[in-house]
Amino acid sequence: MLSNHLQNGIETAKLVWSRIPNSEDNDNQESLDLIKPNDDGNVESLDYEVIENCTYWDEQAQRGKLYVAYCVVVKWFFALLIGLGTGLAAVFINISVENFAGWKFALTFSIIQKSYVAGFLLYILINLALVYSSVYIITQFAPAAAGSGIPEIKGYLNGIDVHGILLLRTLIGKIFGSIGSVGGGLALGKEGPLVHTGACIASLLGQVTCGCAAGVAAAFRAPVGGVLFALEEVTSWWRSQLMWRVFFTSAIVAVVVRSAMNWCKSGKCGHFGSGGFIIWDVSDGQEDYSFEELLPMAIIGVIGGLLGALFNQLTFYIAYWRRNYLHKRGTQVKIVEACLVSLLTSIISFGLPLLRTCSPCPEAVPESGIECPRPPGMYGNYVNFYCSKDKEYNDLATIFFNTQDDAIRNLFSAKTIHEFSAQSLLTFLVMFYSLAVVTFGTAVPAGQFVPGIMIGSTYGRLVGMFVVSFYKKLNIEEGTYALLGAASFLGGSMRMTVSLCVIMVEITNNLKLLPLIMLVLLISKAVGDAFNEGLYEEQARLRNIPLLESRPKYQMRKMTAKDVCGNRLIAVDVFPWKVVSFPRVVKVADVVSILRSNKHNGFPVIDHTRNGEALVIGLMLRSHLLVLLQSKVDFQHSPLPSDPARPKPISRHNFSEFVKPASGKGISIEDIHLSSDDLEMFLDLAPFLNPSPYIVPEDMSVTKVYNLFRQLGLRHIFVVPRPSCVIGLITRKDLLIEENEDSAMELQSTSVRTQLRDKETVRRNADSELPLLNGLLGKNHTAG
Repeated sequence: MLSNHLQNGIETAKLVWSRIPNSEDNDNQESLDLIKPNDDGNVESLDYEVIENCTYWDEQAQRGKLYVAYCVVVKWFFALLIGLGTGLAAVFINISVENFAGWKFALTFSIIQKSYVAGFLLYILINLALVYSSVYIITQFAPAAAGSGIPEIKGYLNGIDVHGILLLRTLIGKIFGSIGSVGGGLALGKEGPLVHTGACIASLLGQVTCGCAAGVAAAFRAPVGGVLFALEEVTSWWRSQLMWRVFFTSAIVAVVVRSAMNWCKSGKCGHFGSGGFIIWDVSDGQEDYSFEELLPMAIIGVIGGLLGALFNQLTFYIAYWRRNYLHKRGTQVKIVEACLVSLLTSIISFGLPLLRTCSPCPEAVPESGIECPRPPGMYGNYVNFYCSKDKEYNDLATIFFNTQDDAIRNLFSAKTIHEFSAQSLLTFLVMFYSLAVVTFGTAVPAGQFVPGIMIGSTYGRLVGMFVVSFYKKLNIEEGTYALLGAASFLGGSMRMTVSLCVIMVEITNNLKLLPLIMLVLLISKAVGDAFNEGLYEEQARLRNIPLLESRPKYQMRKMTAKDVCGNRLIAVDVFPWKVVSFPRVVKVADVVSILRSNKHNGFPVIDHTRNGEALVIGLMLRSHLLVLLQSKVDFQHSPLPSDPARPKPISRHNFSEFVKPASGKGISIEDIHLSSDDLEMFLDLAPFLNPSPYIVPEDMSVTKVYNLFRQLGLRHIFVVPRPSCVIGLITRKDLLIEENEDSAMELQSTSVRTQLRDKETVRRNADSELPLLNGLLGKNHTAG
């Protein structure tokens, strides 16, 4: 059975491989208006609700205790596979990036010993080649792999499916595209793409949330931070069982990453050694802090909120212009744009250090382990770049002409007071901030964690230099303020608090700074929230992903459910409320006509009682109708419903047939071919509809409807008039059901107890003893 699940995952990926939009389709999608809802079918809601139809119950009846135990074991085994897969993918990406960057800098440093012009040209060509490989992969092979992927994954776990974001093609494009874009020296990171990579791996096994946490754990070596990131930033609802599996997955990733790093310490991984995976040990930094330092630390929080909000707004405007004007010109424009950004970045990172005057090396401290200057061909602290003397270093080249990981390590470093001048830090801040704004949104995989850390640590170190000179205390470290600046910018841009705080503590290995990190995060988030939304929310709005945030809008308190649904009704048939609906027994030709005339994904099914009163008997999904039309096995010649007095036939369908592929378009009406005889036949929808959809009265406030949608992961809610009678009342104690030995049964991912105590099975009226469809409706149909 396990092999069948694995095979189904592989077949699902193959099935939807070709359904991802190609590069030309992606151009058309990007031409949509920014604020208008996406109506081209590229964004679709997910069906999290269990459809308890006849096929579902037939399958549940065949499952026993052994199947429940089997499902639990499989889920944990899949969590293990997700951790292993994500960890190995992260190892591959980091080894590749570090080796490409290492070869590039080593070769460039060796050549500039003879000619800076030749070294400059080689540096530009290597970066261009890497960035071109990345943008070519994205534009020609996997358009959905562009960007960080976090807004799309957040939308997916919020109930919105953007087609193509979790396919195998996207996974491959994300991995190799990240290697090219990060190795090519662009002002972006690989952490967001790693989250997307983990989600793609996990989607093949049906546990996307585990993949998100695994991606963060792999990117930062922060397993606890990964769990909290999935809880705080991407998921809409959470269960304790899911948390255990997510934690287990993150722990597996940490083991894989640590094992790979220990293996690479022997020199088997080329330039990838102790660095690579982002962790900056500042445990030997500032031991304590005084009350006077809280004011400049609070100022760092304010600066982070302001610069983070400005960054979000600038990237939104530039990305809007790209999607609606520049990228409409085709894929060639995207390639040229990325190459021009690469050329600009190379010129700035190589050229600006040439204009900077070198500084003399500080006195050597043997126990510090820091060498000044670095030998030719090496990069790290105290880089000797275009210096006239041997015992000099270029502070601007130390952070600009370097890998991002080493640049951050230099900015965080302790015992290196006065290593950087204020002029160099300010120059780097302005230029790198501008490059990050321009680069974000190009057609390459791009994360914003590391660029955000670099920006924040730069102005944080500037504030630290001022504090050192003002207070004149020996125990103040500039690197401590650089760390707080990094946290403040991430908080002001991404608006994360708990998960980001834990991640910063895990990657710096300094628990003493936890209260300070909390302080700057709270301040930066509060300041940023006063101006706009977080980075991922802004980018989701740009991509027309209708996220339901954790709190409804205030004006929803004064609106009712009827007010909201009234704007979306379309008159198609004679149903009194003008909703697109089906009768219980419907002609196949009518089904095809309605499916082709609109893009609705759910339809009420209407039947009539003996006195002619219209009665809603359930909800029919578009995807289920397409399955029935394609199989044709349920077509019937009679326009009458099936006789409930006859023995119930064995279902002709497996419940898995109605499950939509992960992040794929599934079956479309254009894929179905019916003959003229087929169109004249009928379908009885009763066995396949959802007989118990969620229903709210028309005068319920939109605030309550909003909370129902988000907390239950719903796709449809029926709005009905105020009911005229009550058949019962359920309280908390009615749900505390004793479990007996025959009642344990798992319904998909939810444990449901099916046998009730005798006193709980007493019904309030005789009519409710029969099922709704077989009893109430079936007996009302006559032969005529």
